[in-house]
Amino acid sequence: MNKSQRHVLVVDDEESMRHMIRLVLSRDGYTVTEATNGRQGIDRLQSGQYPLILCDIRMPDMDGLDFLKEKMKFHLKGTVIMMSAYGTLDTAVECMKQGAYDYIAKPFRPDEVLLAVRKAEERLQLRQENVRLKKNIERSERPQGMAAIVYESTLMSQVVDTLNKVAAAPVSVLITGETGTGKELIARAIHAESARQDGPFLAVNCSAIPPGLIESELFGHVRGAYTGADRDRTGMFGAAEGGTLLLDEISDLPLDLQPKLLRVLQEQEIRRVGESRSRKIDVRVLAATAVDLQQAVQSSRFREDLFYRLAVVTISLPALRDRREDIRRLIDCYLPVLALRHKRPTPKLSEQAISALEQHDWPGNVRELINTLEKTLVLCRDDLIDESALAFIDARPAPMPNPADLSLKKAIPALERDYIAKALSLTEGNKTQAAKILEISLRSLIYKIKDYQL
Repeated sequence: MNKSQRHVLVVDDEESMRHMIRLVLSRDGYTVTEATNGRQGIDRLQSGQYPLILCDIRMPDMDGLDFLKEKMKFHLKGTVIMMSAYGTLDTAVECMKQGAYDYIAKPFRPDEVLLAVRKAEERLQLRQENVRLKKNIERSERPQGMAAIVYESTLMSQVVDTLNKVAAAPVSVLITGETGTGKELIARAIHAESARQDGPFLAVNCSAIPPGLIESELFGHVRGAYTGADRDRTGMFGAAEGGTLLLDEISDLPLDLQPKLLRVLQEQEIRRVGESRSRKIDVRVLAATAVDLQQAVQSSRFREDLFYRLAVVTISLPALRDRREDIRRLIDCYLPVLALRHKRPTPKLSEQAISALEQHDWPGNVRELINTLEKTLVLCRDDLIDESALAFIDARPAPMPNPADLSLKKAIPALERDYIAKALSLTEGNKTQAAKILEISLRSLIYKIKDYQL
C-alpha cells in the first residue's frame, strides 16, 4: 500500500482507547485520524479517504451499528473493523450484515489490533488488484481512445488528426456539433489518449441540473451551507481530481455562475459553497455544446472571456449527413453489438438496405442511426434485412423548430437587455428616466445594466 492507503480512522468515544490504538498503529507506519463518535466518523469519511476504519459499537450520539448503516446509505468507502467490550455473537453477526469486515472484542492486546488491521489491509490490496485486472481485461476487449472512433471520411480524419495533437496538451477544448454527433465520445477519446488516462473521467450535463443546485453539484458544499445540506459534498470538480471533467451543454450554464467557472479555469482552485477558503485542484476541463457559443456571446447569454478560456482549441464535429461514407463502417461496428444485446445472431443488410441508410439525412446523427439499427433488430427477425424492413425511417413527423430557438430561459434575458438598451438610448443614458419608462426600480435597473454589461 502507498502512504495514503495506510491511513486509519479510529472511531471511539474513549480517549485512552484512541490514544493506545494511535501509538500501536503509528509505530507500524500507519497514519491515524480520530473521531469521538459515529457522527463525527461519518463527517471524516465524507471529507477525506480512509481505507481502514476501527469503530467502537457503544458510543453516544451515533453508535457503531448506526455508523455502518449511514456509511452504506451514503456509499462511503473503507474497510471496517468493529470493536466492543459488550460484544456478543449476535452483535458481531449484525455488524457483518451491515458491512463490517471483522470484529474484535475489548479488552484486546496491541498485537491483536495490529493483526486485524494487517488482515484488512491484505484483503483491500487483493480487491484493488482484482479491480485493476478487471479494468485491464475490459480495456483489452473494448476499443479505447482514438480506436473507439469509427470513421472513413476525410472530415472525421481531420477531427482525429486534431485530437492526436490536443490530447497530450494540457489545454481546454471546446467540442461543438449537433445533437447525436458523438461529443462525449470525442471527450472520452481525448481523456484516454492523455497523461490523465488513469484518472477519472466525469461528464455533467449543465442543462439537466436545476440552476439553484448546479453550483453545489460542480464545486461541492460544506455541511450546513444551506437548508438541506446535511453533509459535506465533494462536487464534480473534486471527484474528477487528477482526471478530466466534461461540461456538456455548457451554453446552459447560468450567467451568475460563469464568472466562478472562469476563476476555476484561471486559478485552478475551487471554493465549495459555504466554505471560506479555496483549495487547489488538478482537473482538465473539456466543454461541449450544440449551440453557437459565439452567437450566445453576441446576445449576452454567455461571457466572452469564459468562451475564450474554454475554446483554446475548438473541435467541430460534422453531421452524419455530411459524412455519409462513414455510415457503412458505423453499421459494421454497432450492428453486432446490438445483436449481442438482444441475444440473436448478427443479421446481414442487403446492399439496397445499406443504400437506403446512406441516403437518409439523419437529423439525429449517429445516435439516430444506432437507434434505427436497434429498432430494426426488434421488428425484423430475418437473417437478411432488406430495404422494405427500413420503411419506418421515413415515417417520421414533420421536423420541429430548433428547441434552442424556443427557449424562454434564453429569449427573456435577450429581450430584457434589448429593452433596457433602447430605454437608455431614448433617455440619453438617464437611468432614473429609463427606470420609469421600463416600470422598474432604479436599483433593479442599475443591477441589470451591470449584469448585462451595458
